[in-house]
Amino acid sequence: MTLLDNQVTNDVDDAPAPKGQLTLKLLASRQDTNFYGDIPGGWLVNQMDQAAELAAGREAGGRTATVAIEAMDFLSPVRVGSMVSVFTQVQEIGHSSLKIDVEVWVRPPCGQRLDERQKVTEARFVMVALDDNGRIRSVHDTI
Repeated sequence: MTLLDNQVTNDVDDAPAPKGQLTLKLLASRQDTNFYGDIPGGWLVNQMDQAAELAAGREAGGRTATVAIEAMDFLSPVRVGSMVSVFTQVQEIGHSSLKIDVEVWVRPPCGQRLDERQKVTEARFVMVALDDNGRIRSVHDTI
């Protein structure tokens, strides 16, 4: 709760929204399915990893690599035809590492409203900056 102009307002969102910057947007297609016709979690993790690498690379000014993915829970399945949006937010910058929060939201293929979306998963990716030879470097070194 916050006090604003002598009025008490509630900080709780009525409609949850993605946190961070839209980094990737793609369609979950039939070619992405597993043997059972479902979009597998590994496909989603791959998209999240690419988004984390893009966000970390922008901040570090070059090549980065994933060294860890912190806890991840899948909240709902991704169906073929869903529009998948991956959002990233830099949370922490160390000497050679970056922590990037990644959220995945989808718009179902049969959504009635264009703004209808649901959160599928989130995780924190730990990335390190690399030089041209693949060795760890300072985040703010130029390569």
